[in-house]
Amino acid sequence: MDKTCVTVLMGGPDAEREVSLDSGTRVAEALEADERMQVVRRVLDRPDESELRKMLIEDGAHVVFPVLHGIWGEGGPLQSMLQSIGVPYVGSGPQAAQKAMHKLRTKSLALEHAIPTPQARAVMPDQPVDLQPPLVVKPIEEGSSVGVYICFEPEEVTEAVAKLLTTHPHIMCERYIKGRELTVGILGDQPLVPIEIKPHEGVYDYESKYERDDTGYEIDPPLSDGLRSRLASWSAEISRLLGVRDLARVDWRVDGEEAWLLEVNTMPGMTSHSLLPKAAAAAGIDMTPLCVGLVDRALARSTGSWAASVHPTGSPSRK
Repeated sequence: MDKTCVTVLMGGPDAEREVSLDSGTRVAEALEADERMQVVRRVLDRPDESELRKMLIEDGAHVVFPVLHGIWGEGGPLQSMLQSIGVPYVGSGPQAAQKAMHKLRTKSLALEHAIPTPQARAVMPDQPVDLQPPLVVKPIEEGSSVGVYICFEPEEVTEAVAKLLTTHPHIMCERYIKGRELTVGILGDQPLVPIEIKPHEGVYDYESKYERDDTGYEIDPPLSDGLRSRLASWSAEISRLLGVRDLARVDWRVDGEEAWLLEVNTMPGMTSHSLLPKAAAAAGIDMTPLCVGLVDRALARSTGSWAASVHPTGSPSRK
């Protein structure tokens, strides 16, 4: 039986490199559990297109699974190179990845289509913030709750803005919504069951996501039928509007019966703490069929030209 050669990319130059290494390792292990898969693990820094092309040719890759998080690896630059190279790959194309990574562009698109999202502003150096606390101050293009500050007093806002502007050129303030934190995974174009996140203390920050074992997760939590329906339909709609493909995770705050869109992640984490694999498992899709199914979706988009150049005898048999 011909095997499918999958190159799993991980690492990258972004702040979420360690999360990517964890996610990429779990994806590679899941694919290796399927005898049809031949997996090559590649830890990246920031290769240019010619370097990346050479890697993939050396690997004999039929398809790429880029498990990177952050601006370069998830926000369009890597996807642009993969598209230019012509290799099929898992996940969104460069335009969708770039739009989803830019939180204000995502929120603007949501508002245009009557999907509620908290009021927000870009913050410019030496300009006052024209929203009153409580506010969330965070980078416009970042993930994994990197650089997120919850501010209840004007002095806290000023301090958070000053700190972030030393490390991130583009930051924003968003009205803080007190309430429940929920997320909805998207697989293909279908929403999965919601998951409620219950930090042991404080907010669901980077530490709660990846370093602590006391964060609670309630799969398919109690919700009214109306709220559950809105979360599912709005999550699917914003993903469609952005042009997301294969997989995503849509994050929400819920206050009573009101839901507020926070952001869309086009390459959700795949670690032991990550939420998309938990939601998929609740639907009866364990990690190996989840990852193999994503590879199959990417291969189905292939024109065959890349496979013909790397494997002159043809594409893999999908028996």
